[in-house]
Amino acid sequence: MRRFLAEMNPTLRGFLLIALVVLAVMALNLYGTVIAIGMLLRIAFFLAIAFVLYLLWRDRMRGDIETWSSRAKWVFYGGLALIVADLAVVFWPAGPSLAGLNALAFVLVLAFSGFAMWRVWRDEHTYG
Repeated sequence: MRRFLAEMNPTLRGFLLIALVVLAVMALNLYGTVIAIGMLLRIAFFLAIAFVLYLLWRDRMRGDIETWSSRAKWVFYGGLALIVADLAVVFWPAGPSLAGLNALAFVLVLAFSGFAMWRVWRDEHTYG
């Protein structure tokens, strides 16, 4: 049996493993557990994104931003806070689905906040 599994196509072996997990969930009626794990993974994914952005800010941008004017710092950090809040609403377990006006609001907040941050960054890096 071990040799059979070792010589099997890795993609087929992966699909068989997924099918085995699905059958176990269906046989043991673990739908609630799967939903709870999915919610925890959404929160963990959001926290991972926030942590990576924090590390990027700490290592590369903090010293540069400290030389900016007070207004530029407020706009840049305000745009960042809006983006984080927008993503938090989407990734929160009981958050709204991204359909209709919710999707439009999500995209517009991301676009306007990103544009404000980019504009401030560009103005602070334009010399002349």
